[in-house]
Amino acid sequence: MAESSGRNADYPDDKMSHTRVIAAPAEEIFAVLSDPNRHQDTEPGDWVRSSITTEPITRTGQVFSMNMFLEQAGGAYRMDNVVTTFEPDTAIAWDPGQADAVGEVRTGGWRWRYDLHPVEAGTEVTLTYDWSDTTQDVRDQFGGFPVVPPAFLAASLASLDRTVTGRR
Repeated sequence: MAESSGRNADYPDDKMSHTRVIAAPAEEIFAVLSDPNRHQDTEPGDWVRSSITTEPITRTGQVFSMNMFLEQAGGAYRMDNVVTTFEPDTAIAWDPGQADAVGEVRTGGWRWRYDLHPVEAGTEVTLTYDWSDTTQDVRDQFGGFPVVPPAFLAASLASLDRTVTGRR
């Protein structure tokens, strides 16, 4: 029997992205993305419940924690995120994981990244979901990657747009 690589042939680079132009300046969009208290406003469902960390994100290496809920994950759980990119009004990214008993975060190998580029109509926002550093063990635990479809990224950016612009 052939061994599975755990890779998804539809995503040979183990990542997907979606881009949307939001009619707002980059600093307004970045203010939402760098505030853990607003992250539930950027998610199209009910997965992100609330922030545990209330301070804004201000640097790489910072950890912010969120209360999450997903039936397939057993219900309520905590996600601890390590900030990997922090470029005000330009880019922000984090690697989700779980903190151990002493507070050390072990990330799962996937990353959420937002890139912001000013354009005439506002700001072009690209959301990238990158799971290229997930181990085979993690892929097996989650039943394969990606764990969200491409439509989730589009819906996330639509939620971010509504949050920033107030449009429904």
